[in-house]
Amino acid sequence: MPRKATRVQVYLTDPKVAAALAREARLARVPLSQAAGRVIARGLHKSPAADPDDRLLRLDRALRDHMRAMARDVQITQELLVELARAFFLRLPDAVVDEDPTVQAAVERRIERLLDATAARIIAGEARARKAREAEESAPGLRAAAE
Repeated sequence: MPRKATRVQVYLTDPKVAAALAREARLARVPLSQAAGRVIARGLHKSPAADPDDRLLRLDRALRDHMRAMARDVQITQELLVELARAFFLRLPDAVVDEDPTVQAAVERRIERLLDATAARIIAGEARARKAREAEESAPGLRAAAE
């Protein structure tokens, strides 16, 4: 049984919208009216397929690529730091004072403070990133503009 078609007449006043609709029709190789119907249907779904020319999608991909590169850079930096520490300790002579329990305790306290301060900075950065993500997800205008 054929589906009943509903006729809708729409006037597009924004040239960008008209160009995007024409591009959609050209890419899908369908008439402009069918492309408009697809776009409307996609807009009514909760998770529409993203437009490959979408600027936000390109930014998201660029961000993911940057994050991968940064993760690689951090790993390289960690390896370099370990090699630096190894070279430092190989060439640093052991002293009698190194065996003193008071000196060892002071060094341990300093290392713990350094690690605590580093962890606090990392957590603060994660909290800022989480707040930014939540603000982005809660802003309905950004999601509607992306569609």
